[in-house]
Order: sequence, then C-alpha cells, then structure tokens
Amino acid sequence: MVGRAWWWPLLAVPLLVAGWFLPLQGQLLTYAVAAGSSTVAVAIGIRRNRPARPVAWWLLTSAMACSTIGTLIWAAAPGSYPPHGDEVSIVDVFYGLAYPQIAIGLTLLPDRRTGISRWARLTDTGIVLITALVLAWVLLYDPYVHDAAIRVATPSMELLPFIDALLAGMALRLLVVQARFTRVHAVVLFATFVIALSDVQYFLAVMHGRWIAGPVLSMAGWCVAFVLIALAVLHPAAGAPAPATAARVHAWRTVPLNVALVVVGPATTLYTILRRWDEAGLDPDDVIVPLLLTGIVSVLLVLRMALATHVAEERAAEQEAMQESIRRMAVHDTLTGLPNRLQLEQQLAGAPPDQALLLLDLDGFKDVNDRLGHTIGDELLVAVAERLLPVAGAGETLVRLGGDEFVLLAPESRAGEVLAALRRPIEVSGHVLHMTGTVGIRRRDDGAGADQLLSDADLALYAAKAEGRDRFEVFDARLRREQAERIRTVERLREGLEAGEFTVHYQPIVALRGGAPVAFEALVRWTPPGQDPIGPDRFIPAAEDSGLIVGLGEWVLRQACADAAPWYPTYGTTISVNVSPRQLAEPDFADVVRRALTGSGLPPEALVLEITEGVLVRSGAHAELTLAHLTRLRADGVRVAIDDFGTGYSSLAYLRDLPIDILKIDRSFMPDDSSDAQQTALVRAVVDLARSLRLVTVAEGVETAQHADLLRTLGCDRGQGWLFGRPGPAPGAADLLYDWRDGSVPVGRKSP
Repeated sequence: MVGRAWWWPLLAVPLLVAGWFLPLQGQLLTYAVAAGSSTVAVAIGIRRNRPARPVAWWLLTSAMACSTIGTLIWAAAPGSYPPHGDEVSIVDVFYGLAYPQIAIGLTLLPDRRTGISRWARLTDTGIVLITALVLAWVLLYDPYVHDAAIRVATPSMELLPFIDALLAGMALRLLVVQARFTRVHAVVLFATFVIALSDVQYFLAVMHGRWIAGPVLSMAGWCVAFVLIALAVLHPAAGAPAPATAARVHAWRTVPLNVALVVVGPATTLYTILRRWDEAGLDPDDVIVPLLLTGIVSVLLVLRMALATHVAEERAAEQEAMQESIRRMAVHDTLTGLPNRLQLEQQLAGAPPDQALLLLDLDGFKDVNDRLGHTIGDELLVAVAERLLPVAGAGETLVRLGGDEFVLLAPESRAGEVLAALRRPIEVSGHVLHMTGTVGIRRRDDGAGADQLLSDADLALYAAKAEGRDRFEVFDARLRREQAERIRTVERLREGLEAGEFTVHYQPIVALRGGAPVAFEALVRWTPPGQDPIGPDRFIPAAEDSGLIVGLGEWVLRQACADAAPWYPTYGTTISVNVSPRQLAEPDFADVVRRALTGSGLPPEALVLEITEGVLVRSGAHAELTLAHLTRLRADGVRVAIDDFGTGYSSLAYLRDLPIDILKIDRSFMPDDSSDAQQTALVRAVVDLARSLRLVTVAEGVETAQHADLLRTLGCDRGQGWLFGRPGPAPGAADLLYDWRDGSVPVGRKSP
C-alpha cells in the first residue's frame, strides 16, 4: 500500500494553503497537523521500506516531532510567543532540539562505502561547512547583527544564521561524499534548503521587527520540508538494498562544487568591501573574518588534494602490484609456484644447447587421487616440486606443465637424479607414499620449437612407460614413426569395425588328465580383405588407447556366446572371453554381459571372463566398480579367471579375498625341459598355492608332450597351447569337440 501510494503526504499541501487564510491560532494548528502527519508518515516509511541508514531517518523523525510539539505549544497559548527580552520560551526549546538532530541525521545519512578515506570525508565536510559559515557571516550576521546599531534579536536568533549554515553545509556534504546520489538524497537535500531558506526569511523578518509574520511563514516552510522528507522515505527507492561493493564519488559533482567553494570566499570578501565602502567605511572584521575563513578553506582544499594524490598513488601501487601478480600468474603454476608452460617456451629460446627437455610423469598418481582424494594429490604435487627443485642446477629450469607432469630443462644426465629423488618415500598429511616416475628425454639438437620438443618428449615418455616405468627413454625418430603408425592403425581399426573385418577364433583348453577339451578361449582376429592379417599385438594396444576396445570387446563377447551356445549342452565346454580394463570401467558392463548371455541362450555358468591381475589390485572408483561388476556376475554363475598370472602385481591377498575362480599360469613360467629346476619350482609353487585356495589352474604355452607330462606331475588341472590346438574359426572348434567325443583324435595331437 505504502509502496504504491508513496505520494499521499502531498495531500498536506492543500491543508497548508488553506491554513494560511486562518487566524494565527488556526494557522498554527494547521501547521501542527501537517507536521505531525508528516512525522507519522516518515515513521511508517522507515518501518515499511527499511532504508539503509535507519538511525539517520529516525533522527529526522525525532526532529520533526520536536518541531510539531513546539508548534502545538505555541498554538495552545499564541500570546506567549515570542518571548520578551532575553527570556527563553519552551517553544524555542523544542524548536532548538530539532536542529542538532537534523544535523546529526544528515551526517549519518551518506553511505560509508564511498571509496574515500575518513580523513578525506572530514576535509570535504570542513570545506563545505566553513564556506557556508562565510556566506552566513557576510550575508546575514555581519550586516544585521555585528554592524547593527541597535540590538533587536535574542542570542538564539543571532546564532540562527550559523545554525542554518551548518544545516546547509551538511546537506551539501551529502552531495559531495555520497557516491550513489539517488532521488531520495536529492529530495532530502532540497528539504534541508527549504528549512534554511525558511529560517533566513524568519531571521530577516525579525531583524525588521516583524515578530509574528516571520515565524509563522517560517513554520509553513518547515512543514513543506517535512512533507518532502516524508515523500523521500516513503518512496520505494528508499528501501533499495545498498550494493555490496563500494562506489566512487563522481567527479562531475565534486569538481564543479569544489570550484564554486574556492570562488565563494574571495567573491564574498569582495562583495563586503564594495558594500561597506559605499556605506560607512570598512571595519576590520568585515575583511578579516571572511578572509580567515577563506584561508582555512584553502588549507583544507590543499590537504584534500594531498589526500587525493596519496590515494591515487596507493591505487597506482595496488594496480602495479595487481599487474605484477597477473604477470606472475601468467607464467607460474598456481599450485606449486613453479614456472608454467608459457615460461618454459620463453626459457627454451635462451637455453644453452647442451640442455635437453626432460618430461617427467608420476607413476600411479591417479591411484593416489582416487584412493586418498584430490587434496592429498595436490599436496603430493607440491612435495614433488620441492623434492625436484634441488635437482635443478644453476641455469636449469623446473616447470610444471599440469596434472602430474613436470619438465626439467637440463642436461639429459639429470634424468637419473630425478628418478632417484622420487624413489625416496614422501610423507604427505600423515601418509607415507612410495612414488616413482618415468622420464621422456628430447635432445635440443635440431632447432625444433617448444611444441615439437614436448610432443617428442611425450613419445619418449610413452615408450618408457611401455617398458615398465621408473625409467627414462631418449627420443629418436623411430618413436615418431611408430606414433604415426598407431594413428593410422586406429583409423583403420575404426573402419574395420564398421566394415565387419573381424572374426573370433577359438583355442581349446583341455583337462591334463584325460585330454578332454573342457573350454575354449575366444581370440579376436583381424583380416582386412585382400591384405595380410594384422596381429593382435598391433591392433589391441591401439584399440585400448583409443577406447575402441569397448565396442570391439562387446562384439567379441556377443559373438563368442553365440558360437558357444550349442557346445555347452552337448559337450559341457565353457567359453573364456578376455575383458579389457576399459570395458570394466564402463558403468553398464555387467548389463552388457547379461544381455549377451540372454541374447545367445548361453547359461552364465558356461562363461568365463578373463582379466589381468593388475585390474584387481588397483584402488579408487574404477577398482570398486570392477569389483561390483564381477561380484554381480559371479552371483549369476559367471566365473572369473586371472590371465597371465605372475607377470604383473601378484598378491596373495587378492587371490584370497577377491572374486576369482581360475588361475592361468603365464607361458613365460613354462620350463624348456624337466631339467630346468628353477622354472619347475615356480610352476609347482603356483599350482600348490592355487590348490590351497581351491582355484582351478590353467597352464598357457603348452607346446610339447614333455610340458604336458610335467604339468600332470605337478598337479596342474588344465593346459592350453599348440600341443592341443591352434586358434581357429568356430566350425573347426565344433569339429574338434565332435572328434574328441568320438575318440578319433588322440590326446596331445596338434591341430592344423
């Protein structure tokens, strides 16, 4: 209601006009009603709109209430005012209480967040107030009080010009120091000037002997000012929230005002000299007072300029510091404080020719992030940076590229020192971490640019990781050719998947006691039309790196299940399918397996999923997802085999605790003959371990009858290798099963 009808205090204006034609008592009552209504309206506006500086508005309300009470007292006894002689009337007491409250309210009204200092605000206030005092002295006090031949006013009346100068000065101060000068401030400023002008009229009327007409008209002006204040606080803009950030006072307001303030003193002094020269001669006070006040204003203006200069210098220093910080951030890593890639490019331009680019990648950093969280990971990176800094000698540069990659611009002999420094345990937030690193080295012997150097160093790093990590590799052109070949392989692989150039071959797995084929392992083959077959050692890594292994693996799974579906009910043979770590990282892997089983009709217990042991000993979200997939599928009846056991992260704990059914012994453990006691002991240890854990053992790489005999002696359950059959298409596998059941194929005969 108030927000929609903020203008309703204007209804008091016709009341004031009508009251002017009433007798004195009627005028006073009319003004009291108008002033009291405005006071109530201001109180309502404060509660409804909740302005930003409520104390200031309540002081203005209190001042209006004091004025209203004084007017009511005068209306009750019109003959008691004005007082006689030096008497102090109760009416003057209430009127007098209004002035300090208005002054303090105007002082508190501006927003403190103006972007200028406290001392600057004080000097601005002093300049405005003293200039107002100059005007009050020259235009009112000097001619009508100081130079008057007869005293016609009371002491309180004599002070009125300076009191109004104070109010006018505080109002002008609002214009100077308030950054966001709104229409609400403008209305309050105008209302204050209405009060000052009303008092000037009162002062002049009294000085001319019109005691009654003067205060009555002045009171009417006060009522108009009260109506304006009510309009200001009731306006919706009064309740607008103050912005969170400080604003600057606009120069278009302060500069003209300061110019005017500088001109006022000399102009009023000149006016006094000219006026007094024509009248009765100059009095020293006529010149000394305005000149003294003008001098004070000049000093304050100089001080204000000094403060402005100081603030400008501080802001310039802050700006320079900020720019320096921005420049530093542009060439430094925010986490470790090391130079970043941009600075590396700058350093490369002036580096000595013997310095190579050493690209370091932390081994297993992702596992740390997954297991302990990114905060620990960040702390580890900082610790690694501190560990590597002493390795860099004078004139050498250590850079963090991002993630867990660092670059050392130094002689290539530093690579060994870098790896040795990382092998020492690192303690981070109570965790003792054992880290290693892998380094790719690119010599700067051909003038290559930064991008080429980093790309080649990355190829060397990739090659070093492929060789086992915790080592370094120096780039040569062969690596670039191999990368180009990998890229071509990936593109050709994508085309081959779309064209259906892949097939699934099956290699038998036999029971070593009896020789019956109990399972087949599904192996993918790629034979492009009109070309030589492409070996798995070439396209499987490319499929892994590109992510195409997910689609290829799903196709192999569906095809193997479909081919093996008629074998299981007839011969009881199972099918083993290799599963990539990338497939296990897919959130719907278990559902993919279930759909393949349902679509083919193969029972879950006829399917074995072969995974590498490294998949199960990892930590973090991917390892948890893998375990969840395997646990769900084993509950359905699917079995899990560990492929190539002994070549990776072998651990007795995961053999005991994780969802495993079958252990496949890698072909590298197979002894050349029975006289190889060391290899024989290794195979025996694995077989005994698996038996104690109730796991089925399958030996890979069985190529001779001697191998088979040895494995039977050691107690191994099953064998797989060329002795029992090479991988072949599905029809060949079906024929082999038929021949075994028919008894026409002897145990241990090689398949073509």
